[in-house]
Amino acid sequence: MAGGAPSRGSGNGIYGTLLKPVWGALERYWQPICQKREGAGATSGILHLAQAQSNRGPRGRKKDFRDAERLVKRLVADELKLSFVPDWEQRLWRTLTRRRYQLTRARVQLQNQLEALLEEAHLKLSSLVSDLLGVSARRMLQAIADGETNPEALAGLADRRLRATPEQLSDALGACTELHAVYRRLIKMMLGELKVIEEHTAELNQELATLLRPHQDAVERLAEVPGLGVDSAQQILAEVGTNAAVFASDKNLCSWVGVCPGDEESAGESSSHRSPQGNRQMRRLLNQAANAAVKTKGSIFEIVYRRLVPRLGHNQTIGAVAHRLCRLIWLILRKGVRYEERGPAVSQRSRQNRTSKMIRELRTLGYRVEFLNAVPSNPMP
Repeated sequence: MAGGAPSRGSGNGIYGTLLKPVWGALERYWQPICQKREGAGATSGILHLAQAQSNRGPRGRKKDFRDAERLVKRLVADELKLSFVPDWEQRLWRTLTRRRYQLTRARVQLQNQLEALLEEAHLKLSSLVSDLLGVSARRMLQAIADGETNPEALAGLADRRLRATPEQLSDALGACTELHAVYRRLIKMMLGELKVIEEHTAELNQELATLLRPHQDAVERLAEVPGLGVDSAQQILAEVGTNAAVFASDKNLCSWVGVCPGDEESAGESSSHRSPQGNRQMRRLLNQAANAAVKTKGSIFEIVYRRLVPRLGHNQTIGAVAHRLCRLIWLILRKGVRYEERGPAVSQRSRQNRTSKMIRELRTLGYRVEFLNAVPSNPMP
């Protein structure tokens, strides 16, 4: 049995960096010894992680022996609140998905820093290009870092589909004629750092695709839900599991994630309905998915959003949509069903576009996609 101090919104049952190696060592060495020893029972070597906040003793001087005795008595009486600790394979998925999220944040931070540097150098490229790290903008930035001083030549590197005209780009990049060499070196360093981040992200994507290839069907079923995608589906499997077997019902999953209303009541009076602290990764993911789902034209989530937002406001409505998504995720994983859109205005064209996008993402990650019933009008090569 192991215990740990709870961290804010962790929700995964392994608290702090110090407890993880201890749990791994017990699971790898101590557990097999207990299970193989002579006369070992059916429950020998079982590890439990108790929630310290829920199972704490009375205030006073700490006594380890009495605390251990109290925890054992609660465990025997089935009164001990335990934390969810996934198996080693799922913990490996979590490590990869969370590292990929860190790289995504680093990329966004780098983009903001690059935009601030260009503004300081009087290069107004971000006012004309929607994606500062897109193909056209990156070609122009690379030319500036290599020493190009002609604004017309830089404008000629833009893609033809770019809305900005060559004259507008030349005017925005006019300061490159007198640009200091320090700014050019800084831009080159940032582009190099961006390349490293993208290479590492691609490697993590391939690694995750390889590990989750046996569960491709679950990834595809989750990716069909509005607001979710292949990347989100992989994160959900890493946090919840391939079939959500630990959670007896959708309500249990919502409570563990922290997307259900709180119930702080005393003497018959409710003091707060704030949601409990749950799994931070799933809460972030569901909030992002809810914001994307309500923007899907004709979906049921758009209808729910329009019905609730006048009364609840945007933030609480997004929380309600996230709650629905969480219950839907449990149903898809536990029951093995597929998502069926019930919205009234979903066109065949939008379905085909979403299907093509999902197939393209799956094939990029190395999955094999076959059409069993019908081939979309624009099948991927």
